[in-house]
Amino acid sequence: MTQTIAVTGASGFVGRALVAELLQRGYSVRGLVRSRDKAARALPSSPDLRLIEADILDPTGLAGLVAGVHAVINTVGIIREAAGQTFRKIHVDANRHLIAAAREAGVRRFILISALGVTPEGKAEYQRTKYEGEQLLRKSDLDWTILRPGLIHGQHSSFFQMAKGWCSGAKQPWFFLPYFSRGRLSDENVPGAAIYREPASIQPIAVEDVAWAAAECLARNDSIGEVYNLTGPETLTWPELLNFMCETIPGSNTALNPLGIPSELAAMKAKIAKAVGLGKLLPFDEGMAIMGALDSVAGHDKAKAHLGFSPRAFRDTFKTYADKI
Repeated sequence: MTQTIAVTGASGFVGRALVAELLQRGYSVRGLVRSRDKAARALPSSPDLRLIEADILDPTGLAGLVAGVHAVINTVGIIREAAGQTFRKIHVDANRHLIAAAREAGVRRFILISALGVTPEGKAEYQRTKYEGEQLLRKSDLDWTILRPGLIHGQHSSFFQMAKGWCSGAKQPWFFLPYFSRGRLSDENVPGAAIYREPASIQPIAVEDVAWAAAECLARNDSIGEVYNLTGPETLTWPELLNFMCETIPGSNTALNPLGIPSELAAMKAKIAKAVGLGKLLPFDEGMAIMGALDSVAGHDKAKAHLGFSPRAFRDTFKTYADKI
């Protein structure tokens, strides 16, 4: 009998890749979406895909989503708050409601797509609420697995679409390629040592590899009760990534150079702008400025050992879709 998997955020960046992966593996998918019409245009047409139009916080919609399914995979998350969507609602409350719905329906298997670097001590609300959402699942009696991907790249990534605008000079700041930098002492053992600016390092992972890992967990019982870091095999600094994008995307202005924006000052500016009701005028919020200066790197040895995880290289993969962003 074909197993049915419930996927939240089915038409989102990660969700659509996951739906495609599950269908390819022979699963039936029930996807939670906010707009059935928009989702139908983004997702593959298949008799094995059924869309449920409901809010992630709607108990009735969640009950319909999980009734009779084999497993639940929660891909829902936000990087910035918007009207009616707060980090607490989406990362904590939604996960709580989904866990309760799964338990009520007798669904044991639950996979959560979280994020690399989440922590209860995080300076950004994103980090703290993501961690809190994880804890709700870890303390439940469900058969859970948590995946923590780093920077996810792919054709439909909103960040990479925005960065394409930087590379072409079509989007602010027009004259350079921005990233958030952090201050470091030139010698931490010397009082009064000079402070220099440096970029963070990242290990981009393809969205298809995140989807593959989530689907693979369904087939491996030894993944139950485990937390896996999902990162790509290449480590780049932000200037290296932006330069490569600019060199690879057709129509880019290769004369543009990366320029670090001090994370501390950007975070303060975003905090003040939000306090006076002007936060939406900036293309980033306080948390994005803070997290953009943090390294997003980790080993994925456990995922390789348990799942056979073998992520594809960023540069080679990016070249396959650079002209389609």
